[in-house]
This record gives sequence, C-alpha cells and structure tokens, in this order.
Amino acid sequence: MENIPAKGLSRRDALARLGGGMGSLGLLSALQAAEAPRIDAGGVHFPARAKRVIHLFMNGGPFGPDFFDPKPALTKYAGQRPEGADLRTERPTGGLMAVPYQYARHGQSGLSISELLPMTARHADDLCILPGCHTDNPNHGPALLMMNNGTMTPKVPSMGSWMSYGLGTENENLPSYIVLCPGKPVRFSILWTSAFLPSRHQGVYINHSKIDPKAMIPWLTNAKLDPSAQRKQLDLMAELNREHLAARGGVDLALQGRIEAMETAYRMQFEATDAFDIGLEPAAVREQYGDTHFANGCLLARRLSERGVRFVQVYYGNGQPWDTHSGHDKKTRELAKDIDRPIAALISDLKQRGLLEDTLIVWGGEFGRTPVSENGDGRDHNPHGFLMWMAGGGVKGGHVHGASDDFGFKAAEKKMHVHDIHATMLHLMGMDHERLTYRYAGRDFRLTDVYGRVAKSILA
Repeated sequence: MENIPAKGLSRRDALARLGGGMGSLGLLSALQAAEAPRIDAGGVHFPARAKRVIHLFMNGGPFGPDFFDPKPALTKYAGQRPEGADLRTERPTGGLMAVPYQYARHGQSGLSISELLPMTARHADDLCILPGCHTDNPNHGPALLMMNNGTMTPKVPSMGSWMSYGLGTENENLPSYIVLCPGKPVRFSILWTSAFLPSRHQGVYINHSKIDPKAMIPWLTNAKLDPSAQRKQLDLMAELNREHLAARGGVDLALQGRIEAMETAYRMQFEATDAFDIGLEPAAVREQYGDTHFANGCLLARRLSERGVRFVQVYYGNGQPWDTHSGHDKKTRELAKDIDRPIAALISDLKQRGLLEDTLIVWGGEFGRTPVSENGDGRDHNPHGFLMWMAGGGVKGGHVHGASDDFGFKAAEKKMHVHDIHATMLHLMGMDHERLTYRYAGRDFRLTDVYGRVAKSILA
C-alpha cells in the first residue's frame, strides 16, 4: 500500500479515505490525513505477523552473559585482559570479571538460560535470543535516544509514535501508544515524543506506581460536568474550530492536536477506569504476576494490549536501575528476581488468551555492560555488544540469532544494530521501514534513518 500523497488530497477524499462516521475527532483526523503522508489506520504494507508490541525496557543496560549468553571464558580468564577484552569504554576498567551463575538447558529447544530466571526459563521455547546487538554510543542519553527514537538527535519521533502513525489504533477510546513508568520521569519524556508527527501519536505517560486508576491518571473523571454536558461542550468547541479552520483555509495542527487530546480524554473516562484497574483481575492472576511496580506494569500491558493499544512500553523503574557500575552481581540478583515472575506471567497470560501469537514482546536496554570490571565489582557501559530477546508476534521461539565474542564484549555473528532491530519490529507489524516515512523540513524522515535490515531468519 502506498503512502497518501503529502498534498492534493481534497477534504472529501480525506474523509472517504478514512471511511466511516464523522464526529469532531473524525473530521480533524481526516484533515490531518490530508496534510501528511501516512498508511491508512489499520493498514499495512504486507500481511502482519504481529498486531501490537509490548516493550519491556530495562533502562540502564543489563549484561547478556548473566542471563542468556553463557561465557565460560569469563571464569577461565578472570582478572586477565586478553586480546579481545581490551575495547575502549566510557570509564577505565580492569580485568575480566567472572559470571557466578549456573546455566542449564531448557525446553525442547535446549535454550541456555542462567539460574537467575527460573520462571522465565519455562518459556524457553517462546524466546528468540539476540546476543549480537550493538549501538553507537556508550553514554545513556544518546543510547536511550537511539534505542527509543532511532537516532541520537533529539526532537525526532519515538518508535512507538511511528507505530501509531503507521497503523493507527484498534480502540479509539484509548491512546494507541502508552508508556508505563513509575514516578515522574520528566527527563525521559523525549523518549516517547511524537515530535513532528501529528500529536495524536504522542506516547501517553502513565505513572503506574499507584493501583487506583483515578490516582494513576490525574483528572480521569470530571467532578463538575456529567458525560452528557461534557459531550455538548466538546461538540460546540468542535463546531467553533471547524469554522475557525474553514475561515483560514488551512490546517492548524496544534489546534487539532488539542481537540483530539480532549476527545480522547473524554472517552478515556469510561474505558480507562476499567482498563487500568488491575484490581478487577482475579486474585490468582495477581498472584501469578506479583505485586511490584514492574509486575503491575506487565499486568497492565496485557490489559491494554487486549483492549487494542498498539504499543505499550514498560520501563523498569525511574532512572537507570540496571546501571551497575559497582556491586554488579548483588544488584543483578535483585533485579533478576524482580523481573522473572512478571515476565513469565506475562508470556503465560498472553498465551492462555491466544494473544501471544500476534503480540510481539521485546526485552532489553539501551546497551549492555562490559565483561571487564569497573571499581572491582561493577561493569561499565558497553555499546559494542549486548543482548535483547523477542517473543511471540511471529518470531521463532527457542531460537538464538547471532552471537557475541568469547567474552560477550562485542557483537560477532549476525550482528543487529538498533536500526536492524527497529526494521525487524516494523516488518513484523506489517510495515516496510523504508516506506514508512514523513516529510518534514524538506526531507523524508523514517525511524531507521537511511539504515536498517530485517533479520528475516528470526521470522517464524
């Protein structure tokens, strides 16, 4: 399917292209569609394997050999710095530091998984391990932007916004892109921006550290007006804005964004009260996930995904909790214990509901950590090689794609740059990363810039 031309689409054609009834939101969406190229909402370039994405983001950067990439050479050469373990990193480092965790093979596939993830290991045959990932910068800021926005330059759309822009939403009563992150991560907000894409594709940030939806989402209900009065108010505002736009013969994207946000907020009063209330889950399901912030995030991700939210990100904490510059082994044990139960529960839950086959789960950080030590018992940032995994959504389960070197320092075989990861994710969602573009400031932008290759060998 070709993108809609940037110009030359009449108002009537825009309405017909989108199809269906025209409330105030529908009119504004149609006018926006006439303004900018995009795939029709719900449209794809080719048959999609996945309909939605859950991104489990381990901000700070985990160390692959702690979990899915056994490296016996780390123990054999502990304290030494042989050739291949002398790559430059952000901070001074010492010799190789052993991984103290035992590995075992799991599932029919015999996937190697460490003792840190006993519950996740039960789903070995669902996991597609990617140990040969790499990125461009060892600093958190640029690496976070690269992983989430596809470039180290700020003020470009996030991958969730690109997903929303390309595919639209399956549920107009909820945002198509939701970010779950505890606390108030103001400095992270650039990681879910829609930038120059229409503002309806902005990631909606939710502080899920509180259980009650009304506490989780400020002003979820209107204490002054009932739904009927609110509807009349919004309809009046929409009519006034239609006249405003018609009188000026153009499209005011900022105004449209505000109106659409109000329309979504109005509808969310009814849908979100249910969608964000994990208290409605049976006690057995709550117990299956656990009661940590990350557990609540995983459970909410399932509830939102089954309700048609296109892209859900679950940030592990506020800041960089996986940034283990000292006390690495102790902190990693604690972090692993905290993620193991919720991840296993999420995979089981999606599978039981028949959702895993078209829900793509992606796990990883912005980079990895060094096999050599920092401060004696820590690990520095490592952009040269790190591990991610995917599950569901049309990828091969029980499969390892690529490899790192003998020490887990550098991507070595079937390497996947962040652009390749994004290209593969878009492909699984039915989109050609080279054709999903938006013209801005005189050039065509895309999530993968001018790079990116689809890892076709991981497709189921």
